[in-house]
Amino acid sequence: MINPNLRNFCIIAHIDHGKSTLADRLLEQTHTLSANQMQAQVLDDMDLERERGITIKAHPIRMNYRHTDGQDYILNLIDTPGHVDFTYEVSRSLAACEGALLLVDAAQGVEAQTVSNAYLAIDAGIGIIPVINKADLPNARLEEATAQLIDLIGCREDEIIIASAKTGMGVLDVLTAIIDRISPPVGDPDAASRALIFDSTYDSFRGAIAYVRLVDGHLAKGDKVSFFAHDRQYDVDEVGTFRMKREPVDRLEAGEVGYMIASIKDVAFLEVGDTLTTAKRKDIQPLPGYKPIKPMVFTGLFPVSADDYSALRASLDKLRLNDASLSYQPETSTALGFGFRCGFLGLLHMEIIQERLEREFGLNLITTSPNVEYELTTRDGVDIIIDSPADMPAIGAQEIREPYISAEIITPPEYLGALMKLCQSKRGIYRDTHYISPSKVQLKYELPLAEVIYDFFDRLKSVSRGYASYDYEFIEHRPGNLKKLEVLIAGEPVDALSSIVHQSHAQAQGRALCKKLKEVIHRQQFEVVIQAALGNKIIARETIKALRKQVTAKCYGGDITRKRKLLERQKEGKKRMKQVGRVEIPQEAFLSIMQVEPGE
Repeated sequence: MINPNLRNFCIIAHIDHGKSTLADRLLEQTHTLSANQMQAQVLDDMDLERERGITIKAHPIRMNYRHTDGQDYILNLIDTPGHVDFTYEVSRSLAACEGALLLVDAAQGVEAQTVSNAYLAIDAGIGIIPVINKADLPNARLEEATAQLIDLIGCREDEIIIASAKTGMGVLDVLTAIIDRISPPVGDPDAASRALIFDSTYDSFRGAIAYVRLVDGHLAKGDKVSFFAHDRQYDVDEVGTFRMKREPVDRLEAGEVGYMIASIKDVAFLEVGDTLTTAKRKDIQPLPGYKPIKPMVFTGLFPVSADDYSALRASLDKLRLNDASLSYQPETSTALGFGFRCGFLGLLHMEIIQERLEREFGLNLITTSPNVEYELTTRDGVDIIIDSPADMPAIGAQEIREPYISAEIITPPEYLGALMKLCQSKRGIYRDTHYISPSKVQLKYELPLAEVIYDFFDRLKSVSRGYASYDYEFIEHRPGNLKKLEVLIAGEPVDALSSIVHQSHAQAQGRALCKKLKEVIHRQQFEVVIQAALGNKIIARETIKALRKQVTAKCYGGDITRKRKLLERQKEGKKRMKQVGRVEIPQEAFLSIMQVEPGE
């Protein structure tokens, strides 16, 4: 029989609504950590998480709590991210739980990611406990936040817990609700073992480590386990649960959350969403797992030194183990050499992966400008998918289809006009406006993904003074008047700087890009011409003047022909250098595409 005093739950919310702070108070209240172990956002243990003040990875931890009824309970908490780029982390955490705390900021109310995460929890079929956090704030609007929560998930007012994670108010009520309103796990302890791998990490000494939610049976040291994704078998070296660090136990029982170490040296043999079992696979059915994640943004990662290529491959393998939403494949660039074409869920996800590669693995990287995935029908009638402009067929395409997203923006009404103007400038298609409350409006647009991956979020925050929130989901690919914009530097095309743009924006974007490149490319000993081209037509040009040495400095007075002779010799030398010289392109040049506005 599964332990009836076991509860598995996670915390979901919009970014900065207090998930990690509430987790801190729960750890304090259950005495999971001692006073000297406690710190703010204790579960955010990555340097990047603490620097940026956001949760990037879901963090599991086990708490023991003696309830007022005198019984001891085991509470397995998974703290989840709130940013739209890490929604996949949330969906994986929900699959390992029976309930979720849905947090809403008392001052901000329901935001875009609140809606998205609530729907994820409803689709997962788990219990939802609504909590209004930050009730101690002077600008808290409890009545309004309560009405919005009731409208969102259809709960009763008396089911909503009023709390403040900062002061500890309502934390005991939250613990009581977890015990009373979240059901214990369901499974068969006597059946063949089945465990869902919901996350994983890599240890240099012990290999790949699986984070598992045991559904049936039990798992102990010495068991022989296999996976449904491949034919290999492994002997279990260690199983355990999570405190702040891994804590070994004799065995994991059905319903529990923990980890499994089995000396898995090749990270390719451990897949998130796979089912782990101790039985022969033909005897049992695999668990549902997760639907494959679809990357939205693609970019090239190239090592500055060609010698680091194999190190980059090994680092990506290890990161892929810890981040199932990362995808990559080898790529070659004439300008940058050998590297990888990587797929991400968004720009923040891309930045985090790049920083982790540089910090955790000591790599020095060049990142090309981000692109989205296009569907092409060639003139021969063949359908292909490309995620890099360099893959565009030389003869062009009969039709190019670009990805569209359904964007949901929640904003105070006074910024509605400015946000609609912003969406229109990004070729947006208006769909709906819905007043959630007198102070909250839900605005829906359909937008080309290529128009919003660069600076849309920053501009949205700027025009709304930080009050608007934004969430999106992919809809479909739609035909568009799209062209390949090539960049030529010193007469040679640079494939890593090319992009696919809408015909109406091509000329303005080409001019703006040439201006940006002129600012970031260093002056050479010869004149450097920067050009933007659509097919064979040059649509923009900038010139970087050559550095000029004062070769006539030593000629003071005397015949002018002496000076002319020296200047002519310099001129010939610059011509010869222009034929053989190479222009070094800095990292800023590849990022300059992200700073270009079509309207510039």
